[in-house]
Amino acid sequence: MTDSPLDFVFADEVAVARAASMPLVALESTLISHGLPHPDNIEVARAAEAAVRTGGAVPATMAVMDARPHAGLDEAAMLRLATAGDVKKLSRRDLPAALSGASSASELGATTVSATMILARHAGIDVFATGGIGGVHRGGEASMDVSADLFELAHTPVAVVCSGPKVILDLPRTREVLETMGVTLVGYRSEDMPAFWARNSGLPVDLRADSPAEIAAVIRARAALGIGGAVLVCNPVDASLAIPIDEIEGWIDACIDQAPAGAAATPWLLAEIARRSGGRSLAANKQLIIDNAGLAGEIAASLARGA
Repeated sequence: MTDSPLDFVFADEVAVARAASMPLVALESTLISHGLPHPDNIEVARAAEAAVRTGGAVPATMAVMDARPHAGLDEAAMLRLATAGDVKKLSRRDLPAALSGASSASELGATTVSATMILARHAGIDVFATGGIGGVHRGGEASMDVSADLFELAHTPVAVVCSGPKVILDLPRTREVLETMGVTLVGYRSEDMPAFWARNSGLPVDLRADSPAEIAAVIRARAALGIGGAVLVCNPVDASLAIPIDEIEGWIDACIDQAPAGAAATPWLLAEIARRSGGRSLAANKQLIIDNAGLAGEIAASLARGA
Protein backbone atom coordinates (compact mmCIF):
# COMPACT_ATOMS: atom_id res chain seq x y z
CA MET A 1 0.00 0.00 0.00
CA THR A 2 1.19 3.53 -0.74
CA ASP A 3 2.11 5.93 2.03
CA SER A 4 -0.51 8.47 3.03
CA PRO A 5 0.31 12.21 2.99
CA LEU A 6 -1.28 12.34 6.44
CA ASP A 7 0.86 11.70 9.51
CA PHE A 8 -0.92 8.49 10.52
CA VAL A 9 -0.28 6.52 13.68
CA PHE A 10 -0.73 2.90 12.66
CA ALA A 11 -1.30 0.26 15.31
CA ASP A 12 1.23 -2.58 15.06
CA GLU A 13 -1.32 -5.03 13.63
CA VAL A 14 -2.38 -2.51 10.97
CA ALA A 15 1.22 -1.60 10.09
CA VAL A 16 2.08 -5.27 9.56
CA ALA A 17 -1.04 -5.77 7.42
CA ARG A 18 -0.23 -2.76 5.26
CA ALA A 19 3.34 -3.92 4.72
CA ALA A 20 2.12 -7.38 3.70
CA SER A 21 -0.76 -6.03 1.53
CA MET A 22 -3.28 -7.88 3.69
CA PRO A 23 -6.97 -6.93 3.50
CA LEU A 24 -8.04 -4.21 5.93
CA VAL A 25 -11.41 -2.96 7.15
CA ALA A 26 -11.92 0.50 8.63
CA LEU A 27 -14.17 0.92 11.66
CA GLU A 28 -15.54 4.16 13.08
CA SER A 29 -14.97 5.43 16.62
CA THR A 30 -18.12 7.52 17.12
CA LEU A 31 -19.89 4.44 18.42
CA ILE A 32 -17.24 4.28 21.17
CA SER A 33 -17.47 7.90 22.25
CA HIS A 34 -21.06 8.84 21.43
CA GLY A 35 -23.05 5.85 20.20
CA LEU A 36 -23.08 3.34 23.06
CA PRO A 37 -22.86 3.56 26.85
CA HIS A 38 -19.77 2.39 28.74
CA PRO A 39 -18.77 -0.48 28.98
CA ASP A 40 -20.94 -1.63 26.05
CA ASN A 41 -18.97 0.71 23.78
CA ILE A 42 -15.63 -1.02 24.36
CA GLU A 43 -17.15 -4.50 24.32
CA VAL A 44 -18.88 -3.92 20.98
CA ALA A 45 -15.87 -2.16 19.45
CA ARG A 46 -13.60 -5.09 20.34
CA ALA A 47 -16.20 -7.63 19.20
CA ALA A 48 -16.45 -5.81 15.86
CA GLU A 49 -12.67 -5.97 15.47
CA ALA A 50 -12.75 -9.68 16.26
CA ALA A 51 -15.50 -10.19 13.67
CA VAL A 52 -13.35 -8.50 11.00
CA ARG A 53 -10.51 -10.92 11.80
CA THR A 54 -12.87 -13.89 11.63
CA GLY A 55 -13.96 -12.65 8.21
CA GLY A 56 -10.35 -12.78 7.00
CA ALA A 57 -9.19 -9.17 7.30
CA VAL A 58 -7.47 -6.84 9.77
CA PRO A 59 -9.49 -4.16 11.62
CA ALA A 60 -8.41 -0.53 11.67
CA THR A 61 -10.54 1.55 14.04
CA MET A 62 -10.12 5.21 13.11
CA ALA A 63 -9.81 8.21 15.43
CA VAL A 64 -7.94 11.50 15.76
CA MET A 65 -5.82 11.89 18.86
CA ASP A 66 -3.52 14.81 19.62
CA ALA A 67 -3.84 16.15 16.06
CA ARG A 68 -2.86 12.88 14.37
CA PRO A 69 -5.06 10.32 12.63
CA HIS A 70 -4.94 6.85 14.14
CA ALA A 71 -5.66 3.61 12.29
CA GLY A 72 -6.04 0.90 14.89
CA LEU A 73 -6.39 1.56 18.63
CA ASP A 74 -4.61 -0.09 21.53
CA GLU A 75 -6.32 -0.64 24.90
CA ALA A 76 -5.24 2.70 26.31
CA ALA A 77 -6.49 4.64 23.28
CA MET A 78 -9.78 2.74 23.27
CA LEU A 79 -10.35 3.44 26.96
CA ARG A 80 -9.50 7.10 26.48
CA LEU A 81 -12.09 7.48 23.74
CA ALA A 82 -14.67 5.47 25.68
CA THR A 83 -14.48 7.41 28.94
CA ALA A 84 -13.30 10.96 28.20
CA GLY A 85 -15.95 13.65 28.36
CA ASP A 86 -14.48 16.01 25.77
CA VAL A 87 -14.35 13.86 22.63
CA LYS A 88 -15.24 15.81 19.49
CA LYS A 89 -17.55 14.16 16.99
CA LEU A 90 -15.71 14.52 13.69
CA SER A 91 -17.37 14.83 10.31
CA ARG A 92 -15.86 15.95 6.99
CA ARG A 93 -15.90 19.62 7.96
CA ASP A 94 -14.21 18.95 11.32
CA LEU A 95 -11.18 16.93 10.18
CA PRO A 96 -9.04 19.90 9.05
CA ALA A 97 -9.40 21.61 12.43
CA ALA A 98 -8.80 18.39 14.35
CA LEU A 99 -5.62 17.63 12.40
CA SER A 100 -4.32 21.21 12.45
CA GLY A 101 -3.24 21.22 16.08
CA ALA A 102 -4.98 24.57 16.58
CA SER A 103 -5.21 25.54 20.24
CA SER A 104 -9.01 25.62 20.10
CA ALA A 105 -9.27 22.11 18.60
CA SER A 106 -10.14 19.14 20.77
CA GLU A 107 -7.32 16.70 21.55
CA LEU A 108 -9.69 13.78 20.99
CA GLY A 109 -11.86 13.17 17.95
CA ALA A 110 -14.16 10.25 17.20
CA THR A 111 -14.83 9.69 13.51
CA THR A 112 -18.31 9.54 12.02
CA VAL A 113 -19.13 7.75 8.75
CA SER A 114 -17.89 10.60 6.57
CA ALA A 115 -14.66 11.18 8.51
CA THR A 116 -13.90 7.47 8.68
CA MET A 117 -14.36 7.14 4.92
CA ILE A 118 -11.93 10.00 4.30
CA LEU A 119 -9.27 8.59 6.62
CA ALA A 120 -9.77 5.08 5.23
CA ARG A 121 -9.19 6.39 1.72
CA HIS A 122 -5.95 8.07 2.79
CA ALA A 123 -4.81 4.89 4.54
CA GLY A 124 -5.48 2.78 1.44
CA ILE A 125 -8.43 0.90 2.96
CA ASP A 126 -11.23 0.01 0.56
CA VAL A 127 -13.92 -1.34 2.92
CA PHE A 128 -15.54 0.23 5.98
CA ALA A 129 -18.13 -1.20 8.37
CA THR A 130 -20.57 0.78 10.49
CA GLY A 131 -23.99 0.40 12.09
CA GLY A 132 -26.34 2.70 10.18
CA ILE A 133 -25.77 5.71 7.96
CA GLY A 134 -27.16 9.20 8.34
CA GLY A 135 -29.42 10.76 5.76
CA VAL A 136 -32.20 13.28 5.28
CA HIS A 137 -33.76 14.13 8.62
CA ARG A 138 -37.50 14.30 9.08
CA GLY A 139 -38.53 17.78 8.10
CA GLY A 140 -35.32 18.11 6.13
CA GLU A 141 -37.17 19.58 3.14
CA ALA A 142 -37.62 22.70 5.27
CA SER A 143 -34.64 22.57 7.65
CA MET A 144 -32.09 21.33 5.07
CA ASP A 145 -30.79 19.01 7.81
CA VAL A 146 -29.03 16.39 5.70
CA SER A 147 -26.19 14.22 6.96
CA ALA A 148 -22.72 14.64 5.49
CA ASP A 149 -22.74 10.84 5.14
CA LEU A 150 -24.71 11.15 1.90
CA PHE A 151 -22.22 13.61 0.42
CA GLU A 152 -19.31 11.34 1.36
CA LEU A 153 -20.97 8.27 -0.11
CA ALA A 154 -21.35 10.16 -3.37
CA HIS A 155 -17.70 11.22 -3.58
CA THR A 156 -15.36 8.89 -1.69
CA PRO A 157 -14.65 5.44 -3.22
CA VAL A 158 -14.75 3.37 -0.05
CA ALA A 159 -17.30 0.54 0.14
CA VAL A 160 -19.53 0.89 3.21
CA VAL A 161 -21.23 -2.03 4.96
CA CYS A 162 -24.17 -0.98 7.14
CA SER A 163 -27.70 -1.96 8.12
CA GLY A 164 -29.23 0.84 6.09
CA PRO A 165 -30.13 4.39 7.09
CA LYS A 166 -31.17 5.01 10.68
CA VAL A 167 -34.91 4.50 10.93
CA ILE A 168 -35.42 7.86 12.66
CA LEU A 169 -34.67 9.55 9.31
CA ASP A 170 -36.92 10.40 6.40
CA LEU A 171 -36.28 7.11 4.63
CA PRO A 172 -37.93 7.81 1.23
CA ARG A 173 -36.04 11.09 0.83
CA THR A 174 -32.80 9.47 1.99
CA ARG A 175 -33.27 6.72 -0.60
CA GLU A 176 -33.98 9.33 -3.28
CA VAL A 177 -30.82 11.28 -2.46
CA LEU A 178 -28.73 8.10 -2.62
CA GLU A 179 -30.13 7.47 -6.09
CA THR A 180 -29.58 11.08 -7.20
CA MET A 181 -25.99 10.98 -5.93
CA GLY A 182 -25.30 7.80 -7.90
CA VAL A 183 -24.52 5.59 -4.89
CA THR A 184 -24.82 1.90 -5.79
CA LEU A 185 -27.09 0.32 -3.16
CA VAL A 186 -26.60 -3.43 -2.68
CA GLY A 187 -28.84 -5.54 -0.48
CA TYR A 188 -27.08 -8.49 1.13
CA ARG A 189 -29.48 -11.38 0.60
CA SER A 190 -32.32 -8.84 0.42
CA GLU A 191 -34.22 -6.86 -2.23
CA ASP A 192 -35.46 -4.37 0.39
CA MET A 193 -33.36 -1.60 1.92
CA PRO A 194 -33.13 -2.30 5.67
CA ALA A 195 -33.67 0.50 8.16
CA PHE A 196 -31.26 -0.11 11.03
CA TRP A 197 -33.30 -2.03 13.65
CA ALA A 198 -35.89 -2.97 11.01
CA ARG A 199 -35.12 -5.53 8.32
CA ASN A 200 -37.44 -3.87 5.80
CA SER A 201 -38.22 -0.29 4.85
CA GLY A 202 -40.42 -1.00 1.84
CA LEU A 203 -37.85 0.75 -0.37
CA PRO A 204 -35.84 -1.15 -2.99
CA VAL A 205 -32.10 -1.66 -3.32
CA ASP A 206 -30.41 -1.45 -6.72
CA LEU A 207 -29.44 -5.10 -6.71
CA ARG A 208 -29.31 -8.12 -4.45
CA ALA A 209 -26.06 -9.96 -3.74
CA ASP A 210 -25.99 -13.32 -2.02
CA SER A 211 -22.28 -13.64 -1.23
CA PRO A 212 -19.27 -11.49 -0.33
CA ALA A 213 -17.74 -12.47 -3.68
CA GLU A 214 -20.71 -10.98 -5.56
CA ILE A 215 -20.38 -7.77 -3.57
CA ALA A 216 -16.63 -7.64 -4.29
CA ALA A 217 -17.41 -7.93 -7.99
CA VAL A 218 -19.71 -4.90 -7.79
CA ILE A 219 -17.01 -2.91 -5.95
CA ARG A 220 -14.40 -3.82 -8.59
CA ALA A 221 -16.78 -2.89 -11.43
CA ARG A 222 -17.47 0.52 -9.92
CA ALA A 223 -13.76 1.12 -9.36
CA ALA A 224 -13.02 0.20 -12.98
CA LEU A 225 -15.45 2.87 -14.16
CA GLY A 226 -13.54 5.55 -12.26
CA ILE A 227 -16.74 7.37 -11.29
CA GLY A 228 -15.85 7.76 -7.60
CA GLY A 229 -18.29 7.32 -4.78
CA ALA A 230 -19.27 4.30 -2.78
CA VAL A 231 -20.94 0.96 -3.03
CA LEU A 232 -23.31 0.93 -0.05
CA VAL A 233 -23.86 -2.62 1.20
CA CYS A 234 -27.01 -3.00 3.30
CA ASN A 235 -26.95 -6.00 5.64
CA PRO A 236 -30.30 -6.49 7.44
CA VAL A 237 -30.21 -6.88 11.21
CA ASP A 238 -30.49 -10.47 12.45
CA ALA A 239 -34.10 -11.60 12.30
CA SER A 240 -34.10 -12.65 15.96
CA LEU A 241 -33.38 -9.05 17.04
CA ALA A 242 -35.26 -7.13 14.34
CA ILE A 243 -38.08 -4.75 15.32
CA PRO A 244 -41.03 -4.23 12.90
CA ILE A 245 -40.83 -0.79 11.34
CA ASP A 246 -44.46 0.02 12.24
CA GLU A 247 -43.65 -0.50 15.91
CA ILE A 248 -40.64 1.79 15.67
CA GLU A 249 -42.67 4.44 13.86
CA GLY A 250 -45.12 4.43 16.76
CA TRP A 251 -42.32 5.21 19.21
CA ILE A 252 -40.95 7.93 16.95
CA ASP A 253 -44.35 9.58 16.49
CA ALA A 254 -44.83 9.59 20.27
CA CYS A 255 -41.61 11.46 21.04
CA ILE A 256 -40.27 13.26 17.98
CA ASP A 257 -41.93 16.57 18.91
CA GLN A 258 -39.88 16.57 22.11
CA ALA A 259 -36.54 16.02 20.37
CA PRO A 260 -33.96 18.82 20.50
CA ALA A 261 -33.00 20.63 17.32
CA GLY A 262 -29.83 20.08 15.34
CA ALA A 263 -27.11 17.52 15.96
CA ALA A 264 -28.48 16.62 19.40
CA ALA A 265 -31.66 15.18 17.87
CA THR A 266 -30.21 11.85 16.72
CA PRO A 267 -28.59 10.72 20.01
CA TRP A 268 -31.67 11.91 21.92
CA LEU A 269 -34.04 9.94 19.70
CA LEU A 270 -31.88 6.82 19.83
CA ALA A 271 -31.78 6.97 23.63
CA GLU A 272 -35.50 7.59 23.88
CA ILE A 273 -36.33 4.69 21.60
CA ALA A 274 -33.99 2.45 23.59
CA ARG A 275 -36.01 3.37 26.68
CA ARG A 276 -39.39 2.85 25.01
CA SER A 277 -38.30 -0.46 23.49
CA GLY A 278 -37.12 -1.83 26.81
CA GLY A 279 -33.59 -2.14 25.47
CA ARG A 280 -34.55 -4.06 22.32
CA SER A 281 -33.17 -1.36 20.02
CA LEU A 282 -29.86 -1.29 21.91
CA ALA A 283 -29.50 -5.08 21.66
CA ALA A 284 -30.19 -4.92 17.91
CA ASN A 285 -27.78 -2.01 17.48
CA LYS A 286 -24.94 -3.84 19.22
CA GLN A 287 -25.34 -7.02 17.20
CA LEU A 288 -25.73 -5.39 13.81
CA ILE A 289 -22.47 -3.48 14.31
CA ILE A 290 -20.66 -6.75 14.95
CA ASP A 291 -22.38 -8.58 12.08
CA ASN A 292 -21.61 -5.78 9.62
CA ALA A 293 -17.95 -5.87 10.64
CA GLY A 294 -17.83 -9.60 9.97
CA LEU A 295 -19.38 -9.20 6.53
CA ALA A 296 -16.96 -6.35 5.73
CA GLY A 297 -14.05 -8.63 6.64
CA GLU A 298 -15.32 -11.27 4.22
CA ILE A 299 -15.76 -8.68 1.45
CA ALA A 300 -12.27 -7.26 1.99
CA ALA A 301 -10.80 -10.76 1.93
CA SER A 302 -12.68 -11.51 -1.29
CA LEU A 303 -11.40 -8.31 -2.87
CA ALA A 304 -7.84 -9.23 -1.91
CA ARG A 305 -8.22 -12.67 -3.47
CA GLY A 306 -9.61 -11.18 -6.67
CA ALA A 307 -12.65 -13.44 -6.36
